[in-house]
Amino acid sequence: MKTSLVQHQADLSGVNIAETTQNPPPYNNQIQTDLYHVGPTVPTQQFITVQAPQMGPKSVRYTCPSCRASIKTRVEYVSATKTHLCALLLCCLCCWPCACIPYCGKSCRNATHYCPNCSAYIGSYIG
Repeated sequence: MKTSLVQHQADLSGVNIAETTQNPPPYNNQIQTDLYHVGPTVPTQQFITVQAPQMGPKSVRYTCPSCRASIKTRVEYVSATKTHLCALLLCCLCCWPCACIPYCGKSCRNATHYCPNCSAYIGSYIG
C-alpha cells in the first residue's frame, strides 16, 4: 500500500505549524469486522396484553383484579350517544312527550361494571 504525505508549513505570528495528512485507505467491498465493537445486548421489552372480559347489560360473576375477591359486579347505566339520538328522533317524530323514555330504559344506555367491594372499574357494555 502506497501512501502519500502532504506537508504544509505556515508561519502565523511566529508559530511554525506543520500539518501532515494521509490519504484514506482504498475502498473495498469487504466489511471490516474489527472496526465494529459488539457491546452487550439490550434486553427487549415484553408487552403483556390483558383482554377485558365480555360484559353484558346485567351483573356478572367475576374476580376483581384489584382486590382479588370473587364478586358479582355492580352495574351503573350511563346515557350515551345512542340515548340522545333516540330521544331526538322521538322529538322529531312529534312524540316529544315520549322523549324521556330512552333515559328511563336500560336498552339505550351503556352498562358500566364496578366491583362492589373496592369500587374498581371492571368493564363496560355498550348496548
